[in-house]
Amino acid sequence: MIFVLASFDADSPLDNVRVPESLIATDSLPQLQPVPEMEFLAQRRPGGIPFPGSSYIGFREALAFKESGGDYFTTNTLGYLGKYQFGIGTLQLMGVYNAATFLSNPELQEKAFATNLARNKWILRRDIPRFAGKRINGVEVTESGILAAAHLAGAGNVKKYLRSGGSYEAVDAYGTSITNYLRKFRGYDMSGILPEKNPKVDF
Repeated sequence: MIFVLASFDADSPLDNVRVPESLIATDSLPQLQPVPEMEFLAQRRPGGIPFPGSSYIGFREALAFKESGGDYFTTNTLGYLGKYQFGIGTLQLMGVYNAATFLSNPELQEKAFATNLARNKWILRRDIPRFAGKRINGVEVTESGILAAAHLAGAGNVKKYLRSGGSYEAVDAYGTSITNYLRKFRGYDMSGILPEKNPKVDF
């Protein structure tokens, strides 16, 4: 059953290599300064590929790249907003009511993303430990995959998918399915996200 959602060479000997004295650094190295988080998040590798890695930052940047190319200020053809393509209904559940304010405020968008993860983790708090590590439709189920799928299709639809063994599938208007997101976003570390019942965005 499928539902469409409207919404140098390694072998070379190096032991006898001498470094010329003129190339040896004798001065102290400069002190490195930390990069502010928002500036760090805006960085991209050549070709527009988001920051890699299996951390929470890696997860959210990979998801944002899939959703919007990482563009805070975009609205898609169905009216979904910003870097993470939120619907206004989901935002209202978290206490965000002004779409224009949301779209113009990257910091607010990041807070909304983290808040929504906590909300979905609460809704799926029994299903995550029950299904993580199992395979459904040939895909290993992981916590991060489940949370990514909930961002796509809603936590309720992910519950139905998991509990039906994958026979209940939800697909968005662009053809992306729960199974796609389970596969694409599996294996990230989401331990820093704590489940929270009915959380609101603090802004």
